[in-house]
Amino acid sequence: MKTSQLLLAALACTWAMGAAAQWQWIDKDGRKVFSDRPPPAEIPQKSILKQPGGNAISARPVAVPPAADGASAAMAAASAPRPTGKDKELEERKAQADAAEAAKKRADEDRQAKLRAENCERARQSKAAMTSGQLFSQTNAQGERVFMDESAKAAEARRADSVIASECAPR
Repeated sequence: MKTSQLLLAALACTWAMGAAAQWQWIDKDGRKVFSDRPPPAEIPQKSILKQPGGNAISARPVAVPPAADGASAAMAAASAPRPTGKDKELEERKAQADAAEAAKKRADEDRQAKLRAENCERARQSKAAMTSGQLFSQTNAQGERVFMDESAKAAEARRADSVIASECAPR
C-alpha cells in the first residue's frame, strides 16, 4: 500500500510540472512579463529571461505573408488574437492609481490656490489699514503696548506689498 501511495504522489508531482512551463521576458516598456505562451515576434532574443525547459527558442511567431486576396488577409488579421503580454486587471489597477494620483495632485493644487488667495486678501487688507492714517499699537518685548510710528507703518506696508506681489500674481 505504501508504494502505491508513493507512486501516486510522484505522478501528481510530474503532472504539475507542466504548470511550471512559463515564459518570462521584458517588454518594450521595461516591465517583466510572465506568460505560458512565447513572447511576440517584436521582442528581441536578449529580452527573453526564461523559457520552458531552458532550451533555445526554435519556433518564434512569424508574420504570415499577405494573401493574394487583400480582404481575406485583412479579415484574418482582424480576427487573430494579438498577444500583448499585459494583464488587463493590472492595467486597470494602474489606470485607477494614476487617476487617483492626478486627483490628489489637483486637490493639492486647489488647496494651495485657496491659501494663496486668502494670503493675498489679508495682505491687501493690511496694506489698506497701514496706509489709512489710523493709529496702530503693538506689544513690545516687555509686554507693554506701544503705538506704531510712521516708519513702522511704512515697513509693514512694504512687507504687505511683497506678500501681494508673491501671492496675488496669477500662476
